[in-house]
Amino acid sequence: MPPKTKEKGTKAGAQKKKRNAGADVEAESMRRLALLEKEVLQDRLALQRDEARRAKASEDQLKQRIKDLEAELEGARSEGKAIYAEMSRQCRSLQEAMQSRSRQLEEEVEGLREQLELCQREAEAAQREAKQALGERDQTLAQLRAHVADVEAKYEEILHDSLDRLLAKLRDVKPQWDGAVLRLHTRLKEQLRQFGLNPLDL
Repeated sequence: MPPKTKEKGTKAGAQKKKRNAGADVEAESMRRLALLEKEVLQDRLALQRDEARRAKASEDQLKQRIKDLEAELEGARSEGKAIYAEMSRQCRSLQEAMQSRSRQLEEEVEGLREQLELCQREAEAAQREAKQALGERDQTLAQLRAHVADVEAKYEEILHDSLDRLLAKLRDVKPQWDGAVLRLHTRLKEQLRQFGLNPLDL
């Protein structure tokens, strides 16, 4: 029986050693696992820090970009305001110039209208004067024609009277002229014969 007790003791010691060895292995495994988890956590922390730095850099870039865009927008607004002010100034200047030109044209039109009315009145007066002058001319011509007709009638009457008196005088002196002509003719023929000329040859 005693040998059996020794075997039992030996077996129990072996089992205890095995349990101690298993505990050591488990402890080592836990230590390694803890180290691994620590490394993983450190790597993850480092990665998160890198991501945080990149995020911060991106944020800074975005903030700078936003500032640049805000500055550009403000510049564009200022430029737009300046352009609007310049356009407003030019528009006001153009409106003033157009109003001034419009007033000038209105004054010119009014002056031309007055000149036209004056010319129309003068033309009407000249037309009336011309019409009156034509009437007076026609009246004068009619009077002159009547006077000329009267003078012609009187001259014709005087001429007829003068011709009648002249014819009467001619009739009265014709016998005397006939005798004088006959005597002159006879005397001339006699003179021609004295010169040896034949009156019939002439």
